[in-house]
Amino acid sequence: MPLDIIVGTQWGDEGKGRIVDLLASNADIVARYSGGDNAGHTVTVGDRTFKLHLIPSGLVYPHTLGVIGNGVVINPKTLCTEMEKLRQQGLIINPDRLAISHSAHLITPAHIALDQAQESARGSSKIGTTLRGIGPAYTDKIARSGLRVGEMLDSKTFTEAALRHTHHINHTITNLFSAKGVDVIYTAAELCDYADILRPYIKDVSLLLNQALADGKKILAEGAQGTLLDIDHGTYPYVTSSNPTAAGALVGLGLGVGCTERVFGVTKAFQTRVGEGPFPTEAFGNIAFRLRGTGANPWDEYGTTTGRPRRVGWLDMVLLRYAARINGLTDLAVTKLDILSGFKTIMICNAYRSGGNSYQELPYGPVNLEDFNPVYEELPGWEEDIRHARHWEELPQAARNYILRMEELVSIPVRLISVGPEREQVVELG
Repeated sequence: MPLDIIVGTQWGDEGKGRIVDLLASNADIVARYSGGDNAGHTVTVGDRTFKLHLIPSGLVYPHTLGVIGNGVVINPKTLCTEMEKLRQQGLIINPDRLAISHSAHLITPAHIALDQAQESARGSSKIGTTLRGIGPAYTDKIARSGLRVGEMLDSKTFTEAALRHTHHINHTITNLFSAKGVDVIYTAAELCDYADILRPYIKDVSLLLNQALADGKKILAEGAQGTLLDIDHGTYPYVTSSNPTAAGALVGLGLGVGCTERVFGVTKAFQTRVGEGPFPTEAFGNIAFRLRGTGANPWDEYGTTTGRPRRVGWLDMVLLRYAARINGLTDLAVTKLDILSGFKTIMICNAYRSGGNSYQELPYGPVNLEDFNPVYEELPGWEEDIRHARHWEELPQAARNYILRMEELVSIPVRLISVGPEREQVVELG
């Protein structure tokens, strides 16, 4: 069946939105399946840059239907603001073009206040969350006490549920963390206003997608964040609260296991992460400055959502092999290869060393990575500007060798290589 899944293979920010934009040209539906507005995708089309947090990236095409699945936690304020901003940028956003799962959970102002209180209480042990209420919303989901999008369909019962929800979380904030809660009446009224806006978009997404597959339509499942932030398979506890892996796409959209055709793993040509947590190949000084950029343009390494400078380092093939295994990758897409232009030599980590032993695979998953030191291979760099390359043969031999070495070390073919921020700045390999 024609379902392709896009996953991040690192700690998020791999450029998934860019790859979704490329593949969405041949898709009928683009479906977001995990995370919340703590993730951000940037898509550049000509002189227009779309910064997306909840809306599926493929909606920049006029022919696609965008879907937000049950695995997503939705801040209705963020979603409504984003919808309006995209309209102002010329996109058509209406119930014929966007569907929201009735089973998705809501992020409320009370969740955000609780997130801030919890992170503050952690002190030096903070996780480095984006403080957007993601964790508390997923906690309520698992505790069976959350607000679901489907409750917005009945204005009276939703008002009552919003009041109960806010009272309950305020009690936790004030009594457990000695912090200030939110205004109960105002918060409930605000949520009801957003419910009036979103009500026409609420659908049974699982039914919609399964019917589309039966009709032979092409669906692209768009993940947020990355494999190394997965709640089960990531660098716990420095992880998100959902499953941004390929299996999470099926759960987060209400689809069966037999419908997947291809799983694209997106990786930068180097490694980045935002926030706390271990980073074996992290670079500093001039190398970090070169990889990160100054923040002067959207291609630089600063968070779409947070604006925080990303930590940067050399590509980690131990972690990429792990991500390939966890997701069952069939194809790779490499982003930001152009950033490596100008390095005389490029380092690539192919193993770890710890306690006198060498490891090419993680012994117990990506936990306690502080105990491991990277073992590097040194590859020749290239001086040429590759942003004008559109074909494999137009890349310098050293750049091709770098890609070929990646393929060899992970045993997954590279199908797409981005060489710049613009939509057309890509090398396709079949």
